[in-house]
Amino acid sequence: MSIERLHGLSAFVRAVETGSFTRAARLLGTTPSAISKSVSRLEARLGVKLFHRSTRAFALTDEGTVFYRRVAPLVRGLEEASEGLIAPSEMAAAGHLRISMPADLGATLLAAIASKLMPRHPRLSLDVSFSDQHADLIREGFDLAFRAGHAPDSGLHARHLTTLPVVLVASPAYLERCGEPRTAADLLHHRHVRYRLAGQVMPVTLADGTRLQTKGSFDADNGAAMRTAALSGLGIAQLLHVAVQADLDAGRLQRVVPALALRAVPLQVLHGFGRRIPARASVLVDFVAAELAGQTEGARAMRA
Repeated sequence: MSIERLHGLSAFVRAVETGSFTRAARLLGTTPSAISKSVSRLEARLGVKLFHRSTRAFALTDEGTVFYRRVAPLVRGLEEASEGLIAPSEMAAAGHLRISMPADLGATLLAAIASKLMPRHPRLSLDVSFSDQHADLIREGFDLAFRAGHAPDSGLHARHLTTLPVVLVASPAYLERCGEPRTAADLLHHRHVRYRLAGQVMPVTLADGTRLQTKGSFDADNGAAMRTAALSGLGIAQLLHVAVQADLDAGRLQRVVPALALRAVPLQVLHGFGRRIPARASVLVDFVAAELAGQTEGARAMRA
């Protein structure tokens, strides 16, 4: 088959790897209709049906599965060969990314993304949702989702980025009013600003796995709201260290029982791009990983 008749291979491979024509279109910078037509023309040229289509989803046929296994490595090889001819200065990330990120993590990273990353990649555009709720990447059309904690197996590609230290903090006004706890047992007699996810209140979790079920004065489903409540003197909050470092430095918040080791929170990023993540996504993921590594090292140095 001549190369002129192979148009649609990239659309086919990306549709398989992303799970939808919509996501394949976003990845290739075109429309879902164009992807569908490209695949249909490819099917016509091959004389076989590659997908079982319905109004809600599609699945590979047996012939489509065999064809994908044969052509996917070839398509990736051609793309990598083309990228290898492009000068590094021309490989600045370009395109659009829709991202889901926890609210307190987003507040920590937003300034660095805006002032450092975006100027380096002027053709990159971002649509960011700051929410602790676990978005459905495929159904809601997200390209990347940063998740704090252990994400359940979703069939998406996941990359571990770092482990984020957690601290207990309270306002000086609260500690003056209610006293300063000295031990883990003392925490049970205090009022707490608690994190609630999917209707479930998260306990204070020690490094050894011990879970303390504390009394709540204020429950919230995102770290930004918890930080505001802690600053307002509503109780003791368990928060990411990077999210409250500036408040600790300024004396707006104080560490509570600092000798008590808490379980750190793993951070991972999920995506549906398949095994080959595009430059615009890898640039952002690598930037976030490096930025958090620097902030985490800085927090450790401050504690040392």
